[in-house]
Amino acid sequence: MGQGPIDIASAKLLAEELGERPREVFRHLVDAFLNNGEPVGSRTLSQRLPHSLSPASIRNVMADLENMGLLYAPHTSAGRVPTEKGLRLFVDGLMEIGELAPGERTAIEARIANQNRGIEDVVTQATLMLSGLSRCAGLVVAPKLDSALKHVEFVGIAPGKALVVIVSEDGSVENRVLDTPPGLPASALAEASNYLNARLRGRTLDSARAEIAAELESERAELDALTKKVVAEGLATLVPTGQNIADDKVLIVRGASHLLESVEAQADIERVRTLFDDIDRKSDLIRLMELAKDGAGVRIFIGSENRLFSLSGSSLVAAPYANAQGKIVGVIGVLGPTRLNYARIIPMVDYTAKVVSRLLA
Repeated sequence: MGQGPIDIASAKLLAEELGERPREVFRHLVDAFLNNGEPVGSRTLSQRLPHSLSPASIRNVMADLENMGLLYAPHTSAGRVPTEKGLRLFVDGLMEIGELAPGERTAIEARIANQNRGIEDVVTQATLMLSGLSRCAGLVVAPKLDSALKHVEFVGIAPGKALVVIVSEDGSVENRVLDTPPGLPASALAEASNYLNARLRGRTLDSARAEIAAELESERAELDALTKKVVAEGLATLVPTGQNIADDKVLIVRGASHLLESVEAQADIERVRTLFDDIDRKSDLIRLMELAKDGAGVRIFIGSENRLFSLSGSSLVAAPYANAQGKIVGVIGVLGPTRLNYARIIPMVDYTAKVVSRLLA
């Protein structure tokens, strides 16, 4: 099918190199395909093109475009559909992106702003709204919130080993194992637990960590040397280092059921099933969406251009959003088949990201 990857610069160059007639035929063919998902034939194009071209002339142009790797025939019919390379050319070199209507802008702002302005409320509502408007899955990568702690306890599990049990006020429980000094009595673990609970309960670790470390350093903590060492080790254990890029992020997915609405053939069912598998691989999806942080605007990922969508043939339209300090902290987007309404979804995602950034500020 000639579906090698093509970057934005190459797409624009290729679009310029196409003659006026091939460019118009290709643009109208892709438009028709994105609208109905069916292979497009020469007779259909002859009715859509603004100037008169015979079906035979259009077939010749389509054959040239197929030789360039921009079109292919999914079966023996005369209709053609764009390859992923062709979609990239269309999106980056030929597509005319319209503006959102004033009513759409107002609806997006009202839908997202009708929250308590907490980051989780804002981004979750934005994801729901994008899913509903696009009839695809809405996604957001947000920073994992540092929940207030409810209880910390050290439990001896073996000589030289203790389990740190961390219970957050949101109900989540984490367990970490740490090394303890030889000959440590059980009373030291209990004392270390009491010490940290008195200073951490109801607070986030970030807000209390520096204070506790300073207290341990200044000898103000009324603890013996062994217990102090346990507290210091436990505090370090609560803050893992060298963590995976996805460990401090949360992926919110809304409206994945919309992906089933356009399923007609068995091949579509298999594609959507594979896409659901892609969504389940949250770490990989987070990594892909994080790439959208590199630019100031919208990023479009099409099909097998990236490893994650190599089997499902999916597309992701994503844009970064910033916090109150203007720092890029997350990414919001729409995930669906490669036959997305890019011209509509790109400005929708872009504007939603801007609204989220403004609300968080």
